Amino acid sequence: MAFLPACPAEYAARGPFDFVIVTGDSYVDHPSFGVAIVGRVLEAEGFSVAVLARPDPDDAEAFRLAGRPRLAWLAASGVLDSMVSSYTANRRPRSEDAYAPGGNPALCLRADGTIGVGVEGRANARPDRAVIAYAAKCREAFKGVPVVLGGLEASLRRLSHYDHRSDTVRRSILLDSKADLLVHGMAERQLVALARRLAAGEDARAIRGLRGTAWWTSKESELPAGSVRLPPFAAVTGADEASRRAFAESFAAQYRASDPWSAKPLVEEAEGRFVVVEPPEFPLGREELDRVWALPFERRAHPLYEAAGGVPALSEVKFSVAATRGCFGACAFCAIAFHQGRVPSSRSRESIVAEVERFARDPDWKGIVHDVGGPTANFLGPACAKQARSGPCPDRRCLSPEPCPALEVDHREWLGTLRALRALPGVRKVFVRSGIRFDHLMLERDPLVLRELAEHHVSGQLKVAPEHVSDRVLALMGKPPHRVFEAFATEWRKANDALGKRQFLVPYFIASHPGATLDDAIELALRLKDYGFVPDQVQDFYPTPGTLATAMYRAGLDPLTLEPVHVARGDRERAMQRALLQFDRPENRATVLEALREAGRAELAGVLLGKGAEGGGARVADRGGARRP
Repeated sequence: MAFLPACPAEYAARGPFDFVIVTGDSYVDHPSFGVAIVGRVLEAEGFSVAVLARPDPDDAEAFRLAGRPRLAWLAASGVLDSMVSSYTANRRPRSEDAYAPGGNPALCLRADGTIGVGVEGRANARPDRAVIAYAAKCREAFKGVPVVLGGLEASLRRLSHYDHRSDTVRRSILLDSKADLLVHGMAERQLVALARRLAAGEDARAIRGLRGTAWWTSKESELPAGSVRLPPFAAVTGADEASRRAFAESFAAQYRASDPWSAKPLVEEAEGRFVVVEPPEFPLGREELDRVWALPFERRAHPLYEAAGGVPALSEVKFSVAATRGCFGACAFCAIAFHQGRVPSSRSRESIVAEVERFARDPDWKGIVHDVGGPTANFLGPACAKQARSGPCPDRRCLSPEPCPALEVDHREWLGTLRALRALPGVRKVFVRSGIRFDHLMLERDPLVLRELAEHHVSGQLKVAPEHVSDRVLALMGKPPHRVFEAFATEWRKANDALGKRQFLVPYFIASHPGATLDDAIELALRLKDYGFVPDQVQDFYPTPGTLATAMYRAGLDPLTLEPVHVARGDRERAMQRALLQFDRPENRATVLEALREAGRAELAGVLLGKGAEGGGARVADRGGARRP
């Protein structure tokens, strides 16, 4: 086995290349990284591929290192949207980047082929809205070579979208980048089809009708018959009520067109040009996923980064198994529906077992499988027979606010795979650390599922995501009522008591999600006080492209109902909601008092902050014992 070419010596020895993949991440040849999958899939189809990872964004010479691509550039920001990678939810620059060499965001691949700080000395070598910057440099490096965008950033910004950093609605990234084509969703199938058409001599700008792609034209006569016309870009960019409503209506149409079974092409006009988004590609089936994971991944970072300390992001996934894709959970704050789809698919037990058996060849493996999961670990396939046959219901969630009567719940395959992994020679422990939907697990009739999860697959703590306690907010989130979490917490305690184990739930909560008011945040703080639990980590709501919650944040409306939704926009209210979730911290004391006064609930200061809250005061929760939920 060998890495895909990713440094000057390898470029010289194995070039020229059909495709050069440009990415904002370091190159890790592991199937948890999209660039590695795309490169290996194309290589398996007979195409030559080079990886240009984290090139100096200010130096066109760095983009010439791999030579002129024969068919196209493939440009992506990396595993994450570049703005999420580089900025916090409060728009502050991040000081670390797990996908950069040694975690240092300043390091890049320089024009001399070494890893270091670029010519402009940027503190962060991943440019803002990276695919726009990369597309420009690709054209500068070699004129006339088609540029194809892909990855999460391109996928979620394929139409007009709210950009949190600039607090504006931006047009399709396809137009801003001046690229020839955009690939959206999980890209294996459409990229192979695209590669074959390019190799046959088709012009990238003229390719039409390919699922999972987006293209643009200035000719209305070229628009597909039967397409859905979205509100034009000019109608969704303003700050007035009409623009916000148009933005919500546009997102609702996109949301309903996110499933390949029912989707029609979408058309959005922007400044005299039309962006056409073809329907999503269908998810890969089990045999196709197995073939992808059987490709010859090195499962480690390229040696180019050894001197910088490797690539920190690998440590989280090196001995983990990505068993599933897609999710029918339909959480409002999640973009999986737009990128992976709402119908889960999973690998075979044989494929998963074979991957874990390969772990034994790595001298660093200690016999521990860190995770077996995916977007939702216990979703292995479609939610029901109808979903398997004709896709998800366009206007109905499977689990929220109450489970659909047609939902089929059966964890036998999941449990059987975990048992098979536990039985492998040399395996000491198999953990499930990626998210489980506890509401789905509560519908399981077989008590062995929860018992075995507690007995074998948890190390002291099970992380779950109730997200809030207000049923109104939870309904907007696409989560079950809070009573479901409380019922699960009870069953979890019973299962652990029966095993003689002391294992806790660690619940995650989101502050300032659209719909959540100060009163809701106070209700959450009071419930946390009752539980004797104060979270060590709180997630501030982050308005990222491609989520229903971000459309709520932008519009102040629920796009699916057009009902008004409260939005905590300013730093002040966001800070108050966050502080209430960690009310016992001394540094949050003044902000909690301010929030209580703002809400007219000052009488609760003594409850949350202890006696004498208006003066001094002590911590009211002991973190060591604060895991009762």
